[in-house]
Amino acid sequence: MDEKTDGRDPLAWLRLDEMLRCEPYAPAWLADPELAVALCHRDGRIREAALQQAVGHPALLPLVVVRCADWVGQVRERARELLRASLDVETGVALAPLILLFGRRGRGAFAIELVGGVLRPASREQLAPLFVHPDRAVRRFVHRLAVEEGLLSPGELARAAARDTDAVVQNLCAEAALAAVAKGGESEEYERVLGPLLRARNPRARAAGVTALRAAGLAERAEGFLADRSGVVRACARYVVRQGGGDPLALYRAWCLAAEPAPGAVIGLAECGGRGDAEVLWGFVGHPAAAVRARAVGGLRLLDVVDVRRMLPLLDDPAPGVVREATLALLPSAGLVPDGWLMERLGGGWPRAWPRHVRVGAFRLLDARGGIVRLRAAVTVLDDPDEKVRAWGAQVLQRWHLEEGMTPGDPEVGELLGRARHLFSEYVLTRQLWEAGLPG
Repeated sequence: MDEKTDGRDPLAWLRLDEMLRCEPYAPAWLADPELAVALCHRDGRIREAALQQAVGHPALLPLVVVRCADWVGQVRERARELLRASLDVETGVALAPLILLFGRRGRGAFAIELVGGVLRPASREQLAPLFVHPDRAVRRFVHRLAVEEGLLSPGELARAAARDTDAVVQNLCAEAALAAVAKGGESEEYERVLGPLLRARNPRARAAGVTALRAAGLAERAEGFLADRSGVVRACARYVVRQGGGDPLALYRAWCLAAEPAPGAVIGLAECGGRGDAEVLWGFVGHPAAAVRARAVGGLRLLDVVDVRRMLPLLDDPAPGVVREATLALLPSAGLVPDGWLMERLGGGWPRAWPRHVRVGAFRLLDARGGIVRLRAAVTVLDDPDEKVRAWGAQVLQRWHLEEGMTPGDPEVGELLGRARHLFSEYVLTRQLWEAGLPG
């Protein structure tokens, strides 16, 4: 392009480096590079002029979508006119992800409303690529459209709820599927919907299916979900069982007396039992299955019957889940856990260090103690073999301040802050020492 061209032609303002800035839209500017780059120009007059020449260039429609949210009113209106004239079902499906992306910005509602109107009469087959699009916003949009237009059968909605990883799509499709079959009330239709929901990996879909068992007249099947791995599914199952005249607590107690109870039955006992069931749970803290041990500890925490002395050995458990639950249970009583015992688990450098999950549990409890104990622990983990634990300790140190009950002028505080000197500027370190009653 000749930069000496008459300045009255807007395209003459363009340079090759500006064209390269539009690299994300390479297919468009390869089709008509000057127009594509003009649509991305900093000057609104040039963008408007480019839009006037973009008619009949379908490869440039992605850039037209971008200009529909332009900050210049004339550019924005011209782009909207062009998009309205060019958009059909095929281009709507292709451009929907981009339109929804820019719809999150200011002035983006127009394009979303436009593509929604264009796609509303589309068939299920035409919308198929959007149902499985990797962007969850696209899947939410198209599933909401499909529900409003009745494009999917109850069984297809149930399978979508079971398959999708997004919570909004799961809830939308599950509720729509169940509402549709509730109108008919036929048992065969219920089976087509309940099957995918009850087998779903995501707990929201399973919970919706379990709750619907009562309306389907199949409340007895809810017993099979009382020991589900998900708390929300267990809660829904208990509701359905009670509505059917059953006693979930009696079932949990019976299962926990069995030789090999499911982990969900152990935590379920705590969720609807009382403190009188605590001894049953204590009996499972030494169970060979880590999942059962973890659920037992979690159940004891729910019942608020934590015994520090009996819980302490669980902080050394080989299973991270057990240590995590034990740590959560002991956090309210962190002051009763011997800090020297915990500090031993932070010491011992690589490769003789305690397992990571044990070190993390010990540090969480020491951090909860506050004061000089927190400072000692944070300085100790600066030498931890795990990068994330080291970073955690550094954050604690950088936020540390003298707390109520601490003695100003404690030389140990100065020694510890000195070991962490590399984390502070000279000014911040001096201020920290001054606040602690020590010379800077």
